[in-house]
Amino acid sequence: MYRRQRRRFNKVKFMAAVFSVSLLALVGLLVVQGKLPWLKIDRFAKATPTPLVSGSQSPGTASGTPAASQSATPKPSATPTPTPEVTDPSQLVINVSNPPSFVSKSTVSAGTYQKKFKDGSITYSVFQNNKAVNYSPEYPVAFPSSKGYATLEGVTAFRGNNYRNAPSFGTRSIKEKKLEVIWTQDTGAISAANSFWPGSGWTGQPLLVHWPENVRNVMNIKPEFKNKDLVEVIYPILDGNIYFLDLQTGKPTRDKIKLGFSVKGTGMVDPRGYPLFYTGMGLNSNGKQTTSFKYRIYNLIDQTEIFTMPGSDPVALRKWGANDSSALLNAATDTLFDAGENGLIYKIKLNSKFDKQAKKITLSPQTTKYRYKSSYSPDQGIENSPSFYRNLMFFCDNGGTLQCLDVNKMEPVWIYNTHDDTDSSTVIEETKDGVFLYTANEIDKRCANGKGTKAPTNIRKFNALTGELIWQKDITCFYRYYINGGVLGTPLIGKDDIADRIIYPVCFTGSELDGKLVCLDKKTGNEIWVRTLDTYSWSSPVDIKSDDGKTYGLFCDYGGYMHLFDPMTGKDFDKVSLGGNIESSPSVYNDIAVVGSYARKIWGVRIK
Repeated sequence: MYRRQRRRFNKVKFMAAVFSVSLLALVGLLVVQGKLPWLKIDRFAKATPTPLVSGSQSPGTASGTPAASQSATPKPSATPTPTPEVTDPSQLVINVSNPPSFVSKSTVSAGTYQKKFKDGSITYSVFQNNKAVNYSPEYPVAFPSSKGYATLEGVTAFRGNNYRNAPSFGTRSIKEKKLEVIWTQDTGAISAANSFWPGSGWTGQPLLVHWPENVRNVMNIKPEFKNKDLVEVIYPILDGNIYFLDLQTGKPTRDKIKLGFSVKGTGMVDPRGYPLFYTGMGLNSNGKQTTSFKYRIYNLIDQTEIFTMPGSDPVALRKWGANDSSALLNAATDTLFDAGENGLIYKIKLNSKFDKQAKKITLSPQTTKYRYKSSYSPDQGIENSPSFYRNLMFFCDNGGTLQCLDVNKMEPVWIYNTHDDTDSSTVIEETKDGVFLYTANEIDKRCANGKGTKAPTNIRKFNALTGELIWQKDITCFYRYYINGGVLGTPLIGKDDIADRIIYPVCFTGSELDGKLVCLDKKTGNEIWVRTLDTYSWSSPVDIKSDDGKTYGLFCDYGGYMHLFDPMTGKDFDKVSLGGNIESSPSVYNDIAVVGSYARKIWGVRIK
């Protein structure tokens, strides 16, 4: 009797244990999936973040609504309906204010704060009406993924979007693997600042814009192009003019804007399709007169100047007011972000109104400014074009400080010492494994004033949210005064059939004239291939995908050649001479590439 009862009791106990284990396993699974309604998990606290890919639920939504549970036996669907791109800033804002390198935050004085990190610090202030304030955002600001940046078709900013990874747009059928010059447009030059500035220079990327018919019809485009399905080339260059050309023929679509002073960087067209054009200045002298630095917004209905912002800003620590950076606009909040060579970051609520029927556009800007000092270097100035992931802005400065700035709170998140001036723009990659940032410096401050003749250019990959260095690739380069070695171009970041690689142009690797084109494995930083160049390249290489699924590359060099090459091997399919040094970066719309050169021409090149 005792034994029967004991056996019966053990069986019950065993079944209870099985049930308990099963229940615990189920609860554990729900915790991992974030499906317990009383438990909120901040997935962005992990070292490897979960990216927001197009069509996915935003991990950092304001509502905190958990993802819908999956069915154990999913029903097949012939044509799944894609989830719309998340564009609501309130759902995109993320909080990563305490990355692993963070140590402390303290108040230095009224409106001035200091954040300490493991190997450096940032002292910063936020200004409104030129007074330092205890800033809190009036509205949430965050960018969607790169696919959601623009509704206007084309290349509307340097490298196309907020990830700086799209210098080409449209489709093409590449069969002959040849390049053909189909048109040219003559340009001019300026002699100023003890130098000669011909044609277009660095970064100098043309903008290629496919205007909607209802916007095209309100602008002062020449009659012969009014009824054409127009893709317009908009190109501010070194000769002090802003050119407007037809992509197909190179003919002027309207009169050029005579700004009168050199533009070295790349402008920006409003990504919403508003008739607005944004540009800075590279020089404030043209050899005949000197003027004040200004950042300008033009009304493209009649090409008038609608807004200017002084480069010699009273709150800036540096008084050099040039602006080579290509600004970006957060469409959902009507907010412009620009980085200046005066060391300031500008956050401008435009309060824009566009009335197509009345053919009128107005702005009423409200400006917020971020000013900082880095413990790494006192040198100020930002010449690269910042990239953005949600509410995080990434940029490098002349002193070597790489910074992640939360543009919602206007507060630094993490910093890194690159040890030299960095003009190459940061590029973002969003994958299932996380969000990553690529950057590379040049050879400047480490060798200047007789400190050396060589130094390594450092190509780096970071975890974009935490600042953790994933890998670093060093390539020794020669120093050359004024014309810097190392990396000046922004990389071709592989997608689709070349998604495993990233390609950088590197200057002066064997002498003060030559260079290399270096293809690295994204995961490891190891070389896949290296191509020696007879003449260096400051130009940023471009990826173009043929409709058969194969990706091709374009790059330009100091020798004046545009190359069509194979990103799998680095070898040329074809090259064509564009008459002189090509510092500028090309843009591509369908099968036509556009770029300017020192030959004082803008070139239209068909990719066949």
